Amino acid sequence: MNKKISLGATITLMIMAAAVTFSMTMIYYMDVFNGKVYNLKERETMYSKLSELDRIVRANYIDEIDEDALNEALADGYVIGTGDKYARYFTPEEYESYMVDLEGRVVGIGVSAQQDPSGYILVNEVYADSPASMVGLQAGDLIVKVDDLDVNAETYQQAADAIRGEEGSKANITYRREAEDTTIEVTRRKVDIPTVFSRIIDGNIGYVQVTEFNESTATQFSNQVDTLIGQGAQALVFDMRNNGGGTLSSVTKMLDKLLPEGDIISAEYKDGTVEVLAKSDENEIDLPMVVLTNNRTASAAELFTQALRDYGKAKSVGVTTYGKGTMQTVKKLNDGSAVNVTVARYLPPSGVSYDGEGVKPDYEVELTADMEANLENLDETTDPQLKKALEVVVSSLRGEGIEPSGEVSQPESGEVSQQSAEGESTAA
Repeated sequence: MNKKISLGATITLMIMAAAVTFSMTMIYYMDVFNGKVYNLKERETMYSKLSELDRIVRANYIDEIDEDALNEALADGYVIGTGDKYARYFTPEEYESYMVDLEGRVVGIGVSAQQDPSGYILVNEVYADSPASMVGLQAGDLIVKVDDLDVNAETYQQAADAIRGEEGSKANITYRREAEDTTIEVTRRKVDIPTVFSRIIDGNIGYVQVTEFNESTATQFSNQVDTLIGQGAQALVFDMRNNGGGTLSSVTKMLDKLLPEGDIISAEYKDGTVEVLAKSDENEIDLPMVVLTNNRTASAAELFTQALRDYGKAKSVGVTTYGKGTMQTVKKLNDGSAVNVTVARYLPPSGVSYDGEGVKPDYEVELTADMEANLENLDETTDPQLKKALEVVVSSLRGEGIEPSGEVSQPESGEVSQQSAEGESTAA
């Protein structure tokens, strides 16, 4: 009898458990279904409105509609309308240019240039070991002709594009220097765009400026840090001011060189899941470090700063950073265009997001508006933020019984190119 009751009770419990499981499963899938139905209704409303708008405009607009321009504008407007402030729509041409910028290399003659008020191509910077440097082109030269194309305000962009080309191809460049024109033949090749600039200050303090993070930045950074240490650097100052970020792979490689073993960066996705994106190994550089920041230090540059602080590897000097702690991904569309959309929130080693907050400095030092506008012209004698950074690392060195020698070397990769009001620099 007891066995029968026991068996019956067991069966009843199994039936009840199955019923509960079935009910919970049905509730879950009904929620999913309802969510999908809601999304479908929302999309139907959107498409219906767009269709109505299109019908009215086509029936009443007096002129012809440029269908290609309309499609591009619709795609751009959709991305803007999502409210994702970091999202962007790329035309096929913009996407191609964007990917070249991320690569950090250009097939050309190896210069940074912009339009001169006269319409000519003004050379701002000649990259080290580039085809342009080999033939004697200098910063300040005006390119007035590319092959058979005369450069002027109308042909500027065409001429700038013509400087770039297939690797191994040749270009005839006519430049003007001190009112004298000279024509040279230059062989195009792949050139890394300099994004890291370094020098020794006070004999044993390495200064490293990083202007952006592209796929070639990590290699430049590693080489120049090794060079500085080989020159006797016993402390490092990293200048991340005006660095708007770039590729995650680049900044994590750089941090791996500096940090001990552990997590570098994680991503928190829409559904709440967290994924570790990069780790550092046990190899690290054990030197006093300081990071310079301002309100235009953003994204990957903020991660660089925060990760070093989280591991107790560096102090920061300057002002609170921009506060962009989100991850975007680029998806290519069938016609060659693309969309860049925010997919996750970054978490630094501490696990505390800096998105919307920025990274607050350990030592707050502000610059005047004039100093900010002429930051590239300041040095350790005129830059209050850099002065403070040197003070911090010198204090650390003196705590270890090390004194600076007072010698100053020239930049390893040349000065950062200046930009005028006439337009932005471009690599060629």
